Amino acid sequence: MVRSNASFPTNRAVLTGAVVVTVSVIVWAFAAPDHLAEVGTNSLTWVTTNFGWLFSALAIAIALFMLAVGYGRTGGIRLGADDEEPEYSTASWISMLFAAGLGIGLLFYGPLEPLTYFLDPSPSQNVAGGSAEAVLPAMVQTFLHWGPIAWAFYALVGGAIAYSAYRRGRPPLISALFEPVFPGSSHRVLGRFIDFFAIIVTLFGTAVSLGIGALQIQSGAEILTGAGPFGNTFLIGAIALLTSVFIASAVSGVKRGIRLLSNTNMVLVGFVGLFVLITGPTIFILNFMPTSLVAFVQELGRMFELSANDGPEAVEFLGTWTTYYWAWWVSWTPFVGMFIAKISRGRTLRELVTTVVLVPSAIVIAWFVVFGSTSIYMTQQGEDLQSGGTSEEVLFQVLQRLPLGTIMSAVALLAVLIFFVTAADSASIVMSSISQNGRPLPSKWITAMWGVLLGLIAVALLLAGGKSTLSGLQSLMVVSALPFAIIVIGIMLSWAKDLRTDPYIIRRRYAKAAIAQGVRRGIDKYGDDFVFGAREVPADEGAGAGFDSDDPALTEWYVEATAGPLGKVTAEDVQRTLEPGKIQSPGKPVPGRIASGDAALSASDDNPKGKAKDHPKSG
Repeated sequence: MVRSNASFPTNRAVLTGAVVVTVSVIVWAFAAPDHLAEVGTNSLTWVTTNFGWLFSALAIAIALFMLAVGYGRTGGIRLGADDEEPEYSTASWISMLFAAGLGIGLLFYGPLEPLTYFLDPSPSQNVAGGSAEAVLPAMVQTFLHWGPIAWAFYALVGGAIAYSAYRRGRPPLISALFEPVFPGSSHRVLGRFIDFFAIIVTLFGTAVSLGIGALQIQSGAEILTGAGPFGNTFLIGAIALLTSVFIASAVSGVKRGIRLLSNTNMVLVGFVGLFVLITGPTIFILNFMPTSLVAFVQELGRMFELSANDGPEAVEFLGTWTTYYWAWWVSWTPFVGMFIAKISRGRTLRELVTTVVLVPSAIVIAWFVVFGSTSIYMTQQGEDLQSGGTSEEVLFQVLQRLPLGTIMSAVALLAVLIFFVTAADSASIVMSSISQNGRPLPSKWITAMWGVLLGLIAVALLLAGGKSTLSGLQSLMVVSALPFAIIVIGIMLSWAKDLRTDPYIIRRRYAKAAIAQGVRRGIDKYGDDFVFGAREVPADEGAGAGFDSDDPALTEWYVEATAGPLGKVTAEDVQRTLEPGKIQSPGKPVPGRIASGDAALSASDDNPKGKAKDHPKSG
């Protein structure tokens, strides 16, 4: 029976607490914008100085953990039933991952961040700013922040939620991930606090992106029209219009709304990137494609060596960039992770890691090489890409210096608008789902409420204090990521415990034990001339005698998915199959597929009816 929405009642404590905090932030931004910015800056410095090491260690640990999950023995585990098909096509899946995971940041930082490192290199790089030697380190530093490690954060939380929900039958909540170590945690105070905090960090992370997007929309409109500067009326109107659009998209459902917008934007962004590659300094760009990848691998260790112990310049750089990014990805993990889980049902863990980590990383690296190389090349030729004194204009300044610049700037502006909608769309659905105990199809009125609050925060930030308030909220977001980093560590430990008792792993462990014991017995009795067979023997004499397939710790758990029942996996189900990845449905066993602790892989002499055998003579 499919679970009804009544199975996911609204968690009033989590919802009320999150709304109160949201309204408080809006009031704070209006009433004391300078104070918000000051508190955020001071808090950011404290976190960077005292806990920068934690974020760096966490980034390394997550990357290694996801490599083990995806390409180790757990890679074949499917996020759902063993024979379940993916819900979305691979192309749509990648498009939605791409739009939700990066969005506005890709367009905003694409030409800006490499240019910034080129002019003001990291303290870990002994190169002069603006020199030819500073170009490659600028690319490499950008890859560190936006490449595989960033996507590993998303894959961890997204994979853990999808596994917990579609394989174990738990609610798709961050709190439910702790069931293996804290049974019943999603219904306790600890679980409610975790879910409340997941909403808050999602809110802060999305609000920052919307603030950046609104400023970039304003800058693009000013450059395209030649008018301006546009005032608050333009910002309010733009945010109000976009808010109404993303609320309409959100309440229409993920399939109709986000998929259409994501696929459209994938085409637009790909077109803009290809256009810049062809009409920009093509050879200059292509030269950096292979060299920057090699340099990234070579310089990875050195970039991680930078710490607060290296002096004030290192503290400032880490707070502005590296530690800031690790904390930002931590803050976005509930939002992007839950969205990834929602669209990844039916995929294997190997597919998840490959697609969520490697495919978007390859696209991102190519994007930054194209736009970063172009902005650096133009700067080397004497162009001033920040003539207006703002960072959000760099994208449009680059495009305006290429053929058909006005048309391409309009296309880029449209992409920013769609990214604004998809980010807010996804965030409002995720926050609504968390507010209702992980309801797969959250209430439309709660989704709309979160959409309105997101729009109000964007307006409050930009009207109350502009960039100073936005900077303050960015800093507060990093601070809020500190306790959530501890939660992420707990997710890794809890998920690892879950994976150890998955039927796929149990079958592999049993098969290994049974085959090894059968081989030993065959060699002892027949040397190298024997074949395997199966016959029933006493439980303590079988090939799997050392493997307790009836252990409740291994078998008594549920794999009921949120969109349909899969039933309970019992000891009999585990015993019924030996072939990895193809557990049989509950019911009458298929002949020839029995392999349990009460069966032996018997070794017999392959000589029917006593016929003579010709053995090769030794010597």
